[in-house]
Amino acid sequence: MGKIILDKMAMQRALTRITYEIVEKNKGVEDLVLIGIKTRGIFLANRIADRLQQLENVTIPVGELDITNYRDDIEHDSTSSDVKMSNNKIDFSVEGKRVILVDDVLYTGRTVRAALSAVMDLGRPKSINLAVLVDRGHRELPIRADFVGKNIPSSQKEKIKVYVSEIDDKDAVELIK
Repeated sequence: MGKIILDKMAMQRALTRITYEIVEKNKGVEDLVLIGIKTRGIFLANRIADRLQQLENVTIPVGELDITNYRDDIEHDSTSSDVKMSNNKIDFSVEGKRVILVDDVLYTGRTVRAALSAVMDLGRPKSINLAVLVDRGHRELPIRADFVGKNIPSSQKEKIKVYVSEIDDKDAVELIK
């Protein structure tokens, strides 16, 4: 059993703060697109898009990115871009857009590295920023989030579990020892 680090209200506040920071850093929402990294990053990206709709009265496109075929710790049969991108649901161009990648937890940086490769296979965005609900440290790559809901220092023996109501029937972040 773990310790609840963020409850439902704390998660909502963190996502609201991230949303305001995105608007502020980008000086609005023009040319902005959100891409959620499968699985929980997709739900968080949709929540940020909903909040942006409320704040700016603009619908922001949200895509779903599956980075499985871009991981460097899994052997793959094919390196074809078509095969790699087959599980994604991104029905907009990233060309010249300001892309916000959204994920639940930033840990070693390997997921983000894979996501960057996947986005670059889609086109050349104007910029790419990273929004994460939790940054737990322990980077193996030089990757840093631009928008962080909460920094949770942890040991490598501990785990961070993010729950989202869409698939877990609750919203919470738990530190498991």
